[in-house]
Amino acid sequence: MNSKKILGVCAWLSYKFDLDVSGIRLLFIIATILGFGSPIIIYLVLYIVKPKLN
Repeated sequence: MNSKKILGVCAWLSYKFDLDVSGIRLLFIIATILGFGSPIIIYLVLYIVKPKLN
């Protein structure tokens, strides 16, 4: 899992659910722009919850 860009949340989600990391990143960007829920808060919570990998 070497596709970590900022905090590694999208890379972790793509690894965990066997999805394309670009699609997850795009989904987060679109959700942030359109304001669906609180994607920035969700991103930060997922960062705290995800296991720390080196």
